[in-house]
Amino acid sequence: MPDKLKPFFLHELKIADNYFENKDYKTSWFHLERAHIIGQPYPYHHTLVHWKMLLFGIKIKDLREIIGQIPRLIVGGVKSFVGEIPIGNTGGANMPPLKSMEIPGIVFQKNSLTSLRI
Repeated sequence: MPDKLKPFFLHELKIADNYFENKDYKTSWFHLERAHIIGQPYPYHHTLVHWKMLLFGIKIKDLREIIGQIPRLIVGGVKSFVGEIPIGNTGGANMPPLKSMEIPGIVFQKNSLTSLRI
């Protein structure tokens, strides 16, 4: 992940953790999804977000999310490595894993983030 993106990625993860600690699970999840969109092109960061999403599912006892995150955790980083990611996918089990989506607040150009509005 380029150095200019890391602070935004880490910020989203930190915000997600803070909201989770305050039991605001909906907002916490929203920030995990944003971290997923930012980290998706980068194998380590993509895998890290799916790991955090799996832990989220375990902590709130959401069986659908737990089951949905396991294959994403296994395959997500590999897909990033080979450049086969569905741009804008938010990463949750409620979303088909290969579906591309529009990216709210983030602009992609030539498969890299060029601008970020938070």
